[in-house]
Amino acid sequence: MLGLGGGVSVEAPAPALTLHRAPAVGPGVSAALRGLPAGVRTGLLVVDLTSGGPLDTLAPDTPLIPASVTKLVTAAGVLADRGGAGGWWSTELTVPAAQVGRARVDSVTLRGSGDPTLEATRGPYSVRALAAQAYARGLRQVQRVRVADQVLEAGAWAGEPIDVPMTGLRLAGWHDRPPATAAQAHRALGAVLISELRRAGVKVASEDVGSVPVTPPPAAPPRTDDAGTPLPPDVLIPVARRPEQGIASVRSASPAVVLAATLRPSDNLRAEELLATLARRPAAPGRSEDALSRERAALRRAHVDLSGVVLHDGSGLDRRNRLTPRALVGLLRAQYDVPYPVPGTAGLPPALYAARHTAFAELLPQAGTGESVPAHDGRGGTLAGRLVGSGLDVRAKTGTLPGVSALAGYVTARSGHVLAFAVIMNGPEDTPILTLRAVQDDLVRALAATH
Repeated sequence: MLGLGGGVSVEAPAPALTLHRAPAVGPGVSAALRGLPAGVRTGLLVVDLTSGGPLDTLAPDTPLIPASVTKLVTAAGVLADRGGAGGWWSTELTVPAAQVGRARVDSVTLRGSGDPTLEATRGPYSVRALAAQAYARGLRQVQRVRVADQVLEAGAWAGEPIDVPMTGLRLAGWHDRPPATAAQAHRALGAVLISELRRAGVKVASEDVGSVPVTPPPAAPPRTDDAGTPLPPDVLIPVARRPEQGIASVRSASPAVVLAATLRPSDNLRAEELLATLARRPAAPGRSEDALSRERAALRRAHVDLSGVVLHDGSGLDRRNRLTPRALVGLLRAQYDVPYPVPGTAGLPPALYAARHTAFAELLPQAGTGESVPAHDGRGGTLAGRLVGSGLDVRAKTGTLPGVSALAGYVTARSGHVLAFAVIMNGPEDTPILTLRAVQDDLVRALAATH
């Protein structure tokens, strides 16, 4: 398939995991699980990605609360949407199509992908870079600026665990202090655009910031031949039918950058912002339901078994989410089997995970790096202090809520084979989380030693 946003063609993913008379857990895993407190429901599935066979299984089809392991689904959806780690988001300035090339225009509109990586002033992916382009292309005077941020229905995220409005344009600088309302975000974006246009040398007559309603994409007029038989529409849409046309455009870095900054520290706000990028629709404001539907569609295309899967958010804070170990391992296997051939992109190492160009594994926390807990954005992320000194190569996503602990990812076994594993533990809300994590660490050690 060909991904959006400059993606690359990738091979078809493996078919869904199907276990026939699957084995139960081995002695090592069984010994680890004996450390579980009473009342903890556990689902587990381990698959050898080298041979393709299942290894250990315990209630793999049980839907359980996954907590932040949900972010694996969000990341997979974003990669599918952007065409992998080699894709990008874009932001542009448009003017009325009939005024393209003029020094003076009625309006300039800021349009974007809703991603959380657009800078106000820093770097090539910024409003400042857009304004400089517009000036270089002859723009000198604007009556007013507009912000096309109504592509998302901001209220659709109200009442969620992270009650922050999701808007069709966002700035990276908002991460620590996001606008409290969509109106505040609208004004802030407009103020930045006005300031940067003026800094570049473009006069802006009005301080007002206009809005742009969502409209269907422009369509070419119908065509017929001399006999009246319909013909395919013209590739070029006449200027009169184009309400706006671009005069400046900037492209983001690889989505791998922000995905790593989301998965490693388990950043909940970034996860919800990334989910919102999947909600855009052609002719109506997008809602959270649209984003979740696109996530499920991406999983289906990857042949992930969605039986029992329920998705309510992108971060995993919502306790109504349900995932199964089978679905998670299916996702992990699909990502392992889809190479994104972009070694060195966005800080990824030249030899991507297990020499398979598996960028997805490189985005995950890596166990045992020993970084301090505040340094969650480092390579180790939320696994930095776990399995220290084990010598194991473990790349996995953690998940934690009261009474819930989960771990899903990859480990290289003693045989050299890569194992995909998912373990989800749900107990009473007062269940000691550190005990659950210790059991998971013992389980991973057993898997690596046994296989």
